[in-house]
Amino acid sequence: MHDHPTPEDGYEWPTCVTPRCKRQLWVAEANRWACRPCEDATAQRIRELPALFAQLDTTAALMRGSRRPGGATSGSKTPPIPPRLEVLALVGPGGIDARLSAIEDAWRSALGWTIAPWRGSPKQAIPHLVEFLSNNLLWACSSYEEIGQDIDDLRKLHAECAALAAGEKRPGRVQIGLCPTVVNDNWCGTQLTASTGSHRIHCPECGNRWETLGEWRELRAAQERVLAEAAGVAA
Repeated sequence: MHDHPTPEDGYEWPTCVTPRCKRQLWVAEANRWACRPCEDATAQRIRELPALFAQLDTTAALMRGSRRPGGATSGSKTPPIPPRLEVLALVGPGGIDARLSAIEDAWRSALGWTIAPWRGSPKQAIPHLVEFLSNNLLWACSSYEEIGQDIDDLRKLHAECAALAAGEKRPGRVQIGLCPTVVNDNWCGTQLTASTGSHRIHCPECGNRWETLGEWRELRAAQERVLAEAAGVAA
């Protein structure tokens, strides 16, 4: 039987622990922590990581959009742009290899296995890390309660690598003034930022959100009112 059951009163049917999934597990998956579609998608992402690393670990990827060291004209006030730091952060020590190693070490600990010794450079380590994670992913999805967070971490890592390999730039953030929300008879005053890649604004302190053009206008009007009141008090 592969259909979803009808839960009895008071019984909550198990769901996939992956944060972006949370769907009900099929009857055949009821003894698992993560669903098979999440396992399959994660397996594919793990398999693609070595090729993405190789693509990023090249002079072209590291220097894309940068000016060559000898490219600046004599007397120029603008120094050459350094290598892409976001790429270096992934391909250097502490990047992709460290993030995969952290997952492997946690799985080994849960299995009662010895933590793997030093693995060499990222270029040397990543094939072994990928092999271990691929070989033990089924166990983790079935028996490791924390697998949901690992699946999400692997998704984020793969997305970062794929975006940089494709030459996409991370959205920048700009400051857009202080939060005007009234909290306990006072205004919040937290510095708000907006991303060039999203139309949503979120205050990390009070939790207020502005997502539409109309709400953006309301935000600006509220900010102007707060500034006017502050100026009046100061006068």
